Amino acid sequence: MTGRLEGKVVIITGATSGIGEATAHCFAAQGAKLLLAGRTVEKGMALASQLGDCAQFQRADVRHEADIRVLVDVAVERFGRLDCMFNNAGASASAPLDDVTEQDLSDGMQLLVGSALFGIKHAARVMKLQPSGGSIINNASIAAHRIGQGGIVYSIAKAAVAHLTRLTAVELGPHHIRVNAISPGAIATPIFWGGSERANTLSTEENERKLAKLEQNLAKATPLPRTGYAMDIANAALFLASDEGSFVNGHDLVVDGGRIWQFHERSR
Repeated sequence: MTGRLEGKVVIITGATSGIGEATAHCFAAQGAKLLLAGRTVEKGMALASQLGDCAQFQRADVRHEADIRVLVDVAVERFGRLDCMFNNAGASASAPLDDVTEQDLSDGMQLLVGSALFGIKHAARVMKLQPSGGSIINNASIAAHRIGQGGIVYSIAKAAVAHLTRLTAVELGPHHIRVNAISPGAIATPIFWGGSERANTLSTEENERKLAKLEQNLAKATPLPRTGYAMDIANAALFLASDEGSFVNGHDLVVDGGRIWQFHERSR
C-alpha cells in the first residue's frame, strides 16, 4: 500500500545515516514531504537530492534548542505545516559506572533526552494550531527496559525518553497530538562501530565489512534468527506517523525480534 503519508510534512532528525536515512526513504515513498536534519552537510544534501523535490536538508545540532526551533520554523515556512516529528538523532554512550564522568552525563542527557524534549516542545507549538494535531515519535531503546544494552548513561537516558513520551502523550492528547516511542533492539547500523561520525571516516568497503560481521553476530542474539535492520524501525515509524496509528498514544513500540523476552527467560 502506497500513499500512507500523502501530503504529510515530516521532520526527521539524525537523517543522514542508519534509522534516520532508512525512514527518509520509507516516508518519501509513501508521499511525505520531508525536512531532513543532521550535522553532516554533504550526506544530507546528497540524500535530499536523491529523494527529489519532496525533501530538503537543514543542518542542525539537536543538542541545542535553538537549532530545533529553526528546524520547525523552516519546515513550516517551506511546507506550510508539520504533521510528524521523528526525534531520532542520537549516539551511543558506553562508559561503565566506574568510569562515567560529569561530562559523560551532561553530554548524554543533552543529546538523547534534551533533543527529544525540545523536539516535542517545538513540534507541539505548531501542531496545537492545527485541527488535525500531529504525531511525534521518539527513538528510545530496549536499553530503557533491560540491562546489558549500552552504557549506564545511554540506558538511563533512553529510560527517560520512554517516560517523557508517556508524560507528553497525556499532556498533548487533548490537542490531538499523539506522542509515541519506538524501542529498537539490536539494529545493524554504524552506532555499533562509533556512529555516523566514525563511519564517515572509513571507506565504503570498510563500513560494508563491519556491517556484514555485525549482521552475523546480531543474528545469533535474538529469538528470530536474523539481525534487525534500519528499515524494520522505519516501518514501525510509518505506522505511528500514519492515520493507521491514529488511536495509538503514549505507547513504546518495542521492535527487537523478541530479544527483550529472551533476556527475561534466561534471568530465571
